[in-house]
Amino acid sequence: MRVFVLIAMALIFCNAPARAAGNADAQALFVRFVAAQNAHDADAVRGMLWNSPTMLWYTRGKEFRGPDAVVRVLHDYFAGTWHLDPDLSAFETTTINDATLQVLVPVVFTRGDPGQVPQQNRFLIVQTYTLTADGWRVASIFALANTQLK
Repeated sequence: MRVFVLIAMALIFCNAPARAAGNADAQALFVRFVAAQNAHDADAVRGMLWNSPTMLWYTRGKEFRGPDAVVRVLHDYFAGTWHLDPDLSAFETTTINDATLQVLVPVVFTRGDPGQVPQQNRFLIVQTYTLTADGWRVASIFALANTQLK
């Protein structure tokens, strides 16, 4: 029994630095992702998305598949008001495996079509990141309206 406990502790401590690095990488990617959107820089956003036709953005009851579809929608949003204000104090990361992370963070979106008064809405953003040869990329984005972590 004692040997089992020692092996389990060794595995936990050996994996801790990799998990911590993944969490730091995830928050850094998220911050860059938000900054690119706030700058209305669709090319920068595109570069952070997983280059796969199965990449998914699900928001307001609609799904968009693949990074090109996501960028097309963002171009429309960027024509008006589009600003994200994440609550990084509530940022959470879960390590799924060495190449997959899940991120949860509440975000206030300020959004408005061109010429319209912008509206603010709070969403819980759930993102999945995948580790590629080029680093971490956003594989999926789910925006859940009026949701708070409890």
